[in-house]
Amino acid sequence: MFFYSLQANLASLVYLVLFGVKMWALVDAILRTAPAYVAADKLTKPAWLWILGLTVASHVLLANLTVSLIGTVAAFVYLLDVKPALVAVTRRR
Repeated sequence: MFFYSLQANLASLVYLVLFGVKMWALVDAILRTAPAYVAADKLTKPAWLWILGLTVASHVLLANLTVSLIGTVAAFVYLLDVKPALVAVTRRR
C-alpha cells in the first residue's frame, strides 16, 4: 500500500516539475524580442511560441505520456539551444 502511494506522489512530482520546465520555456520565449530570434538564426518567435504554447496546453489538457515527452524535449531544446543563442545575441556590451 505504501509503495503505491509513494509511486503516485513521485509521478505527481515529476508531472509538476515537467510542467514547470515547459512554463519556464514559454515565459522566456514570450519575454525575448522577435529580432533576436532572426539574429540568432533560429526559428521565429511566433514559431517557438506556438510550439511551446501547444506543449503547455497539451500537458494540461491531455496528460498523455507520449505527448508530454515530445513537449518536454521541445522545451529542453529551447532552453538548452535557443535561449543561450538569444542571450548571446542580446547581451549588452
